[in-house]
Amino acid sequence: MTSQSTYLADNTFAFLDIETTGGNSSHDRITEIGIRFWRAGEVVGEWQTLLNPETRISSFIERLTGISNEMVAEAPLFGDVADELEAKLKDCVFVAHNARFDYGFIKSEFRRLGRLFSARVLCTVKLSRWLYPEFRRHNMDSLIARHGLEQVQRHRAMGDVSAMLAFFEHARNEHGNGPMEHAIRELLQRPSVPSNLPPGIMDELPRVPGVYRFYGENDVLLYVGKSTNIAQRVASHFAGDHNSSRGVRMSESLRRVEWTETAGELGALLLELKQIKGLKPLFNRRSRAAKNLVSIELATNESGYLQARLVREIEPHRLGDYFGLFRSKRDAERALSGIATRNELCNQLLGLEPEQKGPCFQRTLGRCKGACEGGEDVARYNLRMQIAFHGLRLSTWPWRGPVGIVERNEESGRTDILVVYNWIHVATVHDEDELHDLCLSGQAVTFDLDSYKLLVKTLMGRDRKSRRLIELPYTGAPDVLMP
Repeated sequence: MTSQSTYLADNTFAFLDIETTGGNSSHDRITEIGIRFWRAGEVVGEWQTLLNPETRISSFIERLTGISNEMVAEAPLFGDVADELEAKLKDCVFVAHNARFDYGFIKSEFRRLGRLFSARVLCTVKLSRWLYPEFRRHNMDSLIARHGLEQVQRHRAMGDVSAMLAFFEHARNEHGNGPMEHAIRELLQRPSVPSNLPPGIMDELPRVPGVYRFYGENDVLLYVGKSTNIAQRVASHFAGDHNSSRGVRMSESLRRVEWTETAGELGALLLELKQIKGLKPLFNRRSRAAKNLVSIELATNESGYLQARLVREIEPHRLGDYFGLFRSKRDAERALSGIATRNELCNQLLGLEPEQKGPCFQRTLGRCKGACEGGEDVARYNLRMQIAFHGLRLSTWPWRGPVGIVERNEESGRTDILVVYNWIHVATVHDEDELHDLCLSGQAVTFDLDSYKLLVKTLMGRDRKSRRLIELPYTGAPDVLMP
């Protein structure tokens, strides 16, 4: 073995393992902590304790760990040992197997006490991947079997600590202090990444606008996101402490990252929306495509009063005739009910009550001015209706034909021209020759609520004048599909 490394000699490594009531650090709690302190090739101390998690341990966790509710009933609370634990870990390298889990739980426990905790963190899963890249599996059972390590009591804190330290010593003896120190320094300097990703992934990610995609086993798409700086945004995912079971599951499932560069933020936003709705990633909750959009149309009845009716067949070329876009009939009816209450409009004329002779129910309560029984002047009622619905009126497309929104990234040299028609992103081209050769007729595009809102804000908002637009002649419209 090579001579003693300065880094390994001058730093204390705290090999730590915890047992918990579950995998979500936001509400699950620690039941056991075990630590063994190592410095310059020797164990220089150890510390362990059971903890009362202040919640019940499930029968599944009891069977897995062997830690029962009875065992922890008289154990200290985390708050009782926090000062001692913090003092022992001070200035140490925090070492754990799948360290994001253990480190996240420790930070969460300190956070509950109103305290911050931070440390240099070394993950032995990542260390194994670095030193033994030829192997696919790097979980603790695989390391024990592959390297012939001594069997330990798994899923108990000190048992797993013993296995982790045994692997560390084995790798040090096999590779020598120099390569071991190099690996440790590199891993400590790198942004934290999930253990199943290649260590160099952060070096590959571009620092430009675009969309990134997380894939799991069997290439299942887990998540789609966007950013003006892909590398920075992906790193922020990895820097989290896993305060939710969703974050834990996604991190543990992650196997591959893909990305698509764009010239600007608008292109990234539109591509993100399109991919979330079209590819349906498992962990994206927001921006899923609405199955059936619903809007409101106003038309006069036989007596001349304006009536509201719900419509599903929305024609994008006459959006100005509609009021509001809703993801469901229930959402639209909720909006109508709110308008009726605020403006004392008739529930019958709003379609919230079946038509019948005589007053609506709200009229009997004094909340309708009587249009349902002809008791309110038609012109006055219709004016009140138009005022009440004014804020919901959809925006009519203000150009005769499509427009190209130019985005240019000076650093990357990339130009995107986003072709938009009737508030629908139809295509993206990269120069004006390609733009003028584009034929939209016959293309199938889908009207989308989120894209509509984004494009209205972009093209009609305060900073619209800062964008370069290219108006195109009308040469035929794409075939618009409604969700």
